[in-house]
Amino acid sequence: MLDGKHILLIVGGGIAAYKTLDLIRRLRDRGAEVTPVLTRAGAEFVTPLSISALAGRKVYSDLWDLTDEAEMGHIQLSRVADLVVVAPATADLMAKMAQGHADDLASTLLLATDTPVLVAPAMNVRMWEHPATRRNLATLTSDGIARVGPNAGGMACGEYGPGRMAEVPEIIAAIETRLGGGPLSGRHVIVTSGPTHEPIDPVRYIANRSSGAQGSAIAAALRDLGARVSFVTGPATAAPPQGVDVIAVETAQQMLDAVETALPADAAVFAAAVADWRVTGAAAQKMKKGPAGLPQLALAENPDILAAVSAKGADRPSLVVGFAAETENVIEHATAKRLRKGCDWIVANDVSEGTGIMGGTENAVTLISADGAEAWPRDSKAAVARKLAQRIADHLSAGQAQGSAAE
Repeated sequence: MLDGKHILLIVGGGIAAYKTLDLIRRLRDRGAEVTPVLTRAGAEFVTPLSISALAGRKVYSDLWDLTDEAEMGHIQLSRVADLVVVAPATADLMAKMAQGHADDLASTLLLATDTPVLVAPAMNVRMWEHPATRRNLATLTSDGIARVGPNAGGMACGEYGPGRMAEVPEIIAAIETRLGGGPLSGRHVIVTSGPTHEPIDPVRYIANRSSGAQGSAIAAALRDLGARVSFVTGPATAAPPQGVDVIAVETAQQMLDAVETALPADAAVFAAAVADWRVTGAAAQKMKKGPAGLPQLALAENPDILAAVSAKGADRPSLVVGFAAETENVIEHATAKRLRKGCDWIVANDVSEGTGIMGGTENAVTLISADGAEAWPRDSKAAVARKLAQRIADHLSAGQAQGSAAE
């Protein structure tokens, strides 16, 4: 699965660095090429000679090495790989990645790359649980950085808890998934995200309070399982993930047009908070206050994207997932919405004031399907996205198996 793939491996400073020697060996056994980058701290735990011998390549470590810059500048080095793997990803490296620092070769490569990145965190349990690390992790997740681990267990310092770097087979599996060998390999999934902006005039619009964080996390999770993702996003504050096909739109009609252009697809997840109404005859110039009093705004309903795709014939995805952001009677309203729209699943959540969900980093959802309502515990939006992506993969896999059996 990794034959001919090129991995840029950044080795951070931590006792877990010794595992990277086995990681390099196993990657090469699977046909991958490994270009190693060793941080100054990493060199305190493993030697350049050991890494170079296993990788069969020179080890890069110095941003200011004139020979290295002449042979392969750090910008080129950051872009020739199919995947950048950071193992171990220390608290310091993750902080640099989250804040965009570039004060050594490793951090400069990570800032300059447009290649997908996978991190394998490793640190003391208290460092892993510190609010600063959690904030950095949330930033990296929203930026589309994939993660494997850490695991819980005994630490070199004698403490116990989460923070141990994932084992080498787990990292290998994550690399294979990230490079398109996951359960959604060969599948196409459409994801909508963010709000829509319906113009009133050139400077004013109707919109919903959506950051797009959940939709972005879902697109990243589907990508990590190997799917080709068409990510149709309104003007969200959350950045779109790397490694997906981003289609930026403003209005509900533009979003519908983009979705229909992206069809056919195996599944579609409609996480966007589409404005229900638009202004008919939006003003061409900024509307001014005046003696005539308040302007009269005539509203019209926007196209119903979820219902339109659910009603498709041959082009209908085999799984259509909608979202229901409610402030009261969440299960009742979401169940009715699923039947009314004709979709397969509805992901319902309570976004009423005080929940902190709309625009926040966590979510608490209930999955509504023909089988009933399944409440999921409150968790990070990234964790909710991973759970939903796995459910989608399981559903599509089961449908494929049934089709094969029928043949």
